[in-house]
Amino acid sequence: MKKETKIINAGRQSKWTRGVVNPPVERASTVVFDSVKQMKHATSNRGKQVLFYGRRGTTTAFAFADAMNELEGGAGCAIYPSGTAAITNAILAFVKTGDHILMADNTYEPTRDFCENVLKRMGVETTYYDPMIGAGIEQLIQSNTRILFLESPGSITMEVQDVPTLAKIAHQHSCIVMLDNTWSAGVNFQPFDFGVDISIQAATKYIVGHSDVMLGTATSTEEYWPTLRENSYLMGQCTSPDDLYLALRGIRTLAVRLKQHQESTLKIVKWLQTREEVGKILHPAFNSCPGHEFFQRDFTGSNGLFSFVLTRGNQHSLNALLDGMKHFKMGYSWGGFESLILGVTNVSRTRSVTTWDDTYPLIRLHIGLENVDDLIEDLTHGFERLNQTL
Repeated sequence: MKKETKIINAGRQSKWTRGVVNPPVERASTVVFDSVKQMKHATSNRGKQVLFYGRRGTTTAFAFADAMNELEGGAGCAIYPSGTAAITNAILAFVKTGDHILMADNTYEPTRDFCENVLKRMGVETTYYDPMIGAGIEQLIQSNTRILFLESPGSITMEVQDVPTLAKIAHQHSCIVMLDNTWSAGVNFQPFDFGVDISIQAATKYIVGHSDVMLGTATSTEEYWPTLRENSYLMGQCTSPDDLYLALRGIRTLAVRLKQHQESTLKIVKWLQTREEVGKILHPAFNSCPGHEFFQRDFTGSNGLFSFVLTRGNQHSLNALLDGMKHFKMGYSWGGFESLILGVTNVSRTRSVTTWDDTYPLIRLHIGLENVDDLIEDLTHGFERLNQTL
């Protein structure tokens, strides 16, 4: 099936839909049994999408997990109450005291905070690496390295990593390859085709698509699925079936939303290239973005999230630009139907081994589903306010 058709049908097997179009919401804590034999059967198969106890999931959760497996190509999907929970619990499932992990230096800030504040306390060492290191990653692998963690594109500065090269080298040293795959929504990059072992998403973003649910997923290869599944269960991870229903509903429009996000964003980026206030464009589809060649090789599309660097300005002028926006609202998430804007004056603050040489502020945009002309007008007025402060 083509991806648009796959998205419409994912997780809609008749055993979940029961004769209706959408898998219904099934709420449960206690699951009751009519016989000892039935209870023993559920207990012995509790990891196999059999009703056992509410925390193991109901048919709503099973349908959503199947949908994510079908989209990303995994053998199993663990579900969490947020993207951060998916990242932290996926890592915790595979490390112990004395282990070492490799973490991309451009990673999502809460991931870094987890490494510095939780893993360090547990005696797990983290080494940060340049996301563009490629084959050089081998020099950083130690005898106790357990995980190579990727984020591609990067959270703020959008570097696209050479995932197959990194994964190949990691596997030669028996390391597990984890990827934060949120930017692709599991649609525009197929992680398991490129050597990833566990693909993680903040499903809060494009999967849900409406900025009203917190949700995380980790899909896995068959090899690592039992460990991921059981450790996530032991950590008490579970999610509301009502939230999962909304995520399943969000999936149905994922292809058309991503297509529109991409189309509008490319128009706005081309307009930004004409503005003297704009310097470097950090969008994977443009050659000014580090790893652009890997994006062209490995991805089938883009979305609404990118960054650019200003050619002028300071905190005062950046504030003037941001404070008067009409359609772009300030917020830390993205992936919904609305446009968002975020200003960053100190990229180096969350870096350990890579440098950031640009002097002027960085702006990250998420282009929503509004009319492009309205968004361009909003940005035009923002640049006017910026210029008036200089």
